[in-house]
Amino acid sequence: MYKIMIVEDDPKIAEYLQSYIAKYGYFVTIVTDFDHVMNDFHENKPELVLLDINLPSYDGYYWCRQIRKESICPVIFISARVGEMDQVMALENGGDDFITKPFHPEIVMAKIRSQLRRAYGEYAAQAEERVLETNGLKLFPERLEITFDTKTASLTKKEADIIESLMERYPRVAGREDLLEKLWDDHTYVDENTLNVNITRVRKKFLELGIKDAVETVRGAGYRLNVSRLKAGAE
Repeated sequence: MYKIMIVEDDPKIAEYLQSYIAKYGYFVTIVTDFDHVMNDFHENKPELVLLDINLPSYDGYYWCRQIRKESICPVIFISARVGEMDQVMALENGGDDFITKPFHPEIVMAKIRSQLRRAYGEYAAQAEERVLETNGLKLFPERLEITFDTKTASLTKKEADIIESLMERYPRVAGREDLLEKLWDDHTYVDENTLNVNITRVRKKFLELGIKDAVETVRGAGYRLNVSRLKAGAE
């Protein structure tokens, strides 16, 4: 039985979601202490978190960052905010999906099932830790780490997703649409700048490893890993 944790300060919405999701066989807990959300996270060890943005003390972005320091479990934001930048911020802070209020409960269930399949079901990684390697560059998707030579950089889930796509597609180009789809389920509603921002972050991670220009922009197509730069970085 998958465990779902709801972080929502409107008790009516939280209880409605709990009742509806529980009908489908999930174990659902509601956070009530919004100053110590991670205490509930540690105690309940949820497989998925539904997270509001507007919360007392600290907002949902903050709590998502705290979760990402310890876990790659799916986090779905649910918020009355409908601006594109709100969705971009959710993505940038480690969220996996975004649902706007008011919402239809079946949409919530579809999103939950989709994320659980990706994380633990038929599309999930095998129990043995995966390691992707190209010219000395090693990506550990489950650890959210990347190494090159003797250096290691920590990644957000989105950064790891992009680098994984680049490594899997090499020497082919990773298309913009493919990358957006990997970053965000419903990428039709994501600002085009979202991918650009994430690519910039990925390039900074490569710089932390001492590799310059590791991600090549292919105009009109997407991005490609520049292995020649990896070789140069190792010299």
